[in-house]
Amino acid sequence: MSKIRLFSLGGLNENGKNMYVVEVDNDIFVFDAGLKYADDKLFGIDYILPNYDYIKENQKRVKGIFLTHGHNENMGGVPDIVSELPNIKVYGTKFTLEVLKRELENCDVKFDNMIEIKAHKKITFGNELSVFPISLTHSIPDAVGYVLNTKDGAIVYTGDFVFDSTMMGAYKTDIGKLAYIGKQGVLCLLCESIYADKLGHTSPNHRSSKKIREVLSKYPNRIIYNVFSAHIYNIQELFNEVSKTKRKIVIMGKTLQNIVNNAIDMKYLKFDKKRIGDLSNVNDDDVIILVSNEREKIFSNINRMINGYDKYVKIKETDTIMFGEPISDSIERGAVKTADAIARLGANVVMYTSNELLLHHASSEDIMLMINLMNPKYYFPVKGEYRLQVENAKVANEVGIKDENILLKQNGDVIEFVDGKLVECFDRVKTEDILIDGNATNDIGEAVLKDREVLSENGIVIISTGLDRKTKKIIAGPEVITRGFIYVKDNAKLIEEIKKLCVELINKNIDNPKYVEYNKLKTVMREHLGKYLYKETECKPMIITIFQEI
Repeated sequence: MSKIRLFSLGGLNENGKNMYVVEVDNDIFVFDAGLKYADDKLFGIDYILPNYDYIKENQKRVKGIFLTHGHNENMGGVPDIVSELPNIKVYGTKFTLEVLKRELENCDVKFDNMIEIKAHKKITFGNELSVFPISLTHSIPDAVGYVLNTKDGAIVYTGDFVFDSTMMGAYKTDIGKLAYIGKQGVLCLLCESIYADKLGHTSPNHRSSKKIREVLSKYPNRIIYNVFSAHIYNIQELFNEVSKTKRKIVIMGKTLQNIVNNAIDMKYLKFDKKRIGDLSNVNDDDVIILVSNEREKIFSNINRMINGYDKYVKIKETDTIMFGEPISDSIERGAVKTADAIARLGANVVMYTSNELLLHHASSEDIMLMINLMNPKYYFPVKGEYRLQVENAKVANEVGIKDENILLKQNGDVIEFVDGKLVECFDRVKTEDILIDGNATNDIGEAVLKDREVLSENGIVIISTGLDRKTKKIIAGPEVITRGFIYVKDNAKLIEEIKKLCVELINKNIDNPKYVEYNKLKTVMREHLGKYLYKETECKPMIITIFQEI
């Protein structure tokens, strides 16, 4: 009897953090290991990882992590994972591993257990299992999907893809190979959902050349071009249009510089390096400054320029800031704030919505074509918010996939096949987020996040009191320090009332000078002060009490 289990550690009902696990009997295959950028509600958090405890607990059974392409949503979690699990194998194509190496260097992680693969070259695991990478079209070179061949049929994970016949070379989709796989028998197809609600094909609405050309001709002065996550094809489109002018390009940021220079050296990008300037060119009137955010909050580099904190670039009234990719729903609020700040500086802003420009993701017709080529027995919509997974399921319905064969799941829900047949399974795998702050490799945790939320909304009150070591009588204070709560000069009366209440509570609760339960006293003071402050101000600041015996 053979058993196959499928589940997601991240990527369902969300954008990013993609990590999908296929367990075939005793062998585990992990497809992608991405991160997700934090929103404004996650105070101080830089990025979010999927919980990979299941991988840690079963690492001896893990055959490897198989990366589809070099975007952070799909491989950004690898540095954190391999720093804890250095023996795990990571498979990827040439360019994907090149991007990963740079990311590992930036994170100061030493890891050599990377295995380069080539599209359409099978990787065998024993007598019955093999992984077949297949080339697909995305905005970065060497993107692949994966076919896990088992004796019960193939499990196919597409990763991100579009169908575009004009994208050749390292971007080309081998439709013949896809059709061949479909004829061999696909047990389950895992297909992305990002644009499942968009009618038609993504192509040609993902091409930005025309829009870049319009901006270059309309705005003759300096242009700051923002591209997300090193989408190489978008950069190539920019380079193509710049090549038709006399402008120079300046690439900001060590990571982006390395990626672009290596891509040119490896022939993935075509551009004359003599047209790439340096920091001495950043203030040239007609220069193009290329900016990207890597493992940071969206628009962080642009906002640094806006606020005047960037060492080299200060935004001028004559500048034009162009966002080279569409603004999605998840980052719309941040985008609007950034655009507003740019406008206040007098500079021009060029932004596109997803109705005007698309990313390299599969729309409904692309998904239909993939399903028809694969002809899967079961269909598992992945990657995207749940509403988009539902839209993906509707698309599958339209091309003949029955409702009972469409698997709509949440992170951690386990799908189980026994001898090639779907069986009821109510197992769940732990999947809560791991919150990463700065260089901390440990999860920040909900308690810390809640404290940050309280501090951001209501501030903090610190009560410091000095007590006589023997008598436990008050000999200094209580001193009241507030931050982010009230303006002290305008609330002197409230501060005095806080001090009086603290004196009463301390004297009332210290009845034995030989032994004082300070933890109990602190709890009592926080409780009473909290109620008093809420009554007076309708705010609930964090209250910290400090006692020093003298």
